Amino acid sequence: MKIKPLGERVLVEPVKEGEVAKGGIIIPESAKEKPQEGVVIAVGTGKIDKDGKKIPFNVKKGDLVLMPKYGGTEVKVDGKEYQIMREEDILAIIG
Repeated sequence: MKIKPLGERVLVEPVKEGEVAKGGIIIPESAKEKPQEGVVIAVGTGKIDKDGKKIPFNVKKGDLVLMPKYGGTEVKVDGKEYQIMREEDILAIIG
């Protein structure tokens, strides 16, 4: 991996939904919604509180998480799409 998030940021790889709907209809790329689930690929160095202590992350590498539809920053590394967001923007851990 050539990208490492800093601070309280997390790198998430969105999980793509299937390309074909139940009835066999192919959904065009422009009509698809952004994925809301993703896998944590890397976590940053951690958030520091006002006393200078490091606050541990609630998520870890490999966690399946629920992300907001419109949040974070989209980045592309080696042809793969990722989202970098603050840990506090993650809505839930799935599973």
